[in-house]
Amino acid sequence: MTRLPIDSIETLRLRWNPSDPSSRYTALVRIKSGDLVGYGEASPILGGEHSLGIVDRDIAPELLGKDAHDTSVLYDQLLHKCVKLGPEGAVTGALAAVDIALWDIKGKALGLPVYKLLGGAWRTQIPFYSSIGGNHGRTVDETVRAVEKRLMAEKPAAIKIRWDGDRTTQDADLAGDIAKAKAVRKLVGDDFPLGFDANNLYSVGGAMRVGRVLEDLGYLWFEEPVQHYDIHGMGEVAQRLDITVSAGEQSYTTQAVLDLIRAGVRMVQPDIIKMGGITGLMKCAALCQAHGVELVPHQTQPIVGHMANLHVLATIMHFTKPAEYADPSGRMDIAFTAPPKPKNGCFRLDDRPGLGLEVNTAELDRRLI
Repeated sequence: MTRLPIDSIETLRLRWNPSDPSSRYTALVRIKSGDLVGYGEASPILGGEHSLGIVDRDIAPELLGKDAHDTSVLYDQLLHKCVKLGPEGAVTGALAAVDIALWDIKGKALGLPVYKLLGGAWRTQIPFYSSIGGNHGRTVDETVRAVEKRLMAEKPAAIKIRWDGDRTTQDADLAGDIAKAKAVRKLVGDDFPLGFDANNLYSVGGAMRVGRVLEDLGYLWFEEPVQHYDIHGMGEVAQRLDITVSAGEQSYTTQAVLDLIRAGVRMVQPDIIKMGGITGLMKCAALCQAHGVELVPHQTQPIVGHMANLHVLATIMHFTKPAEYADPSGRMDIAFTAPPKPKNGCFRLDDRPGLGLEVNTAELDRRLI
């Protein structure tokens, strides 16, 4: 096999509306090997500059000249080089961006989509759920209207309502949260699949109260009911409720995911752009299969991270819940030819090599900060 020497690594911190200082950020990495270019993505939390800084200072110098085929070896080498910086958080976000870009290059070099490199697809039509945030600050009627809008526009296979509230408070409005959950169930009917993401806003007691109502309403899962770092409390809620309790979007390593599983969480939700990219998420897939736990990755980015996530989900045998679709804004569309769009409740993967994305480099670079 021909080597794929890594020639350059660029970090791209982007603002999608250059004239608006409050515009949302994206944190990308661009890696080149000869004429081939691969793109990866890190979490944009706090502008993404922390992960991109680690790439610039600590990862890029180590990668130059290495073989892009060696994704697993490079992943472990770089993780352990930076392990004393975390490894939770910005380090695995930096690894994610690099790892996804390397898989993109490998696919392009071999003329194969990433899912083929991972062993093949159980499915290339991937159903999604609409992830609808901001409901902490909405009235019951406003919550219903927000759900109805996405339901009509996207025709999703399921819906998750998110709270996105102040994490320094607990149990602020249990009765109001329950009222919103009931109103959404009434809107969509008894059989439509629903999830409820508390975003860490409850005590164990508050989570039990809300969770019992969600069970009666037929919600399928109850996401992060207590603070994500309270592993014992998360496990207690998971073991005491019948509804599936999920967590893991703020877990950054397989060891952290394993801690949740050992506590009793039966559905884990690591995010591909937080926990080491495609290599990291495939390790989680093996971990979940070994423990009989559902893997339903968290995913909020609209294009690069989203596509990487879909390629991994295509390879998962036990695909128990739809993929997350959180950002239908189109904010990144201008920089990509034929960006992924849902149709009939699904995203479709084709046989284009790598991630299957075509980049308008001029538009991308115009938004660099």
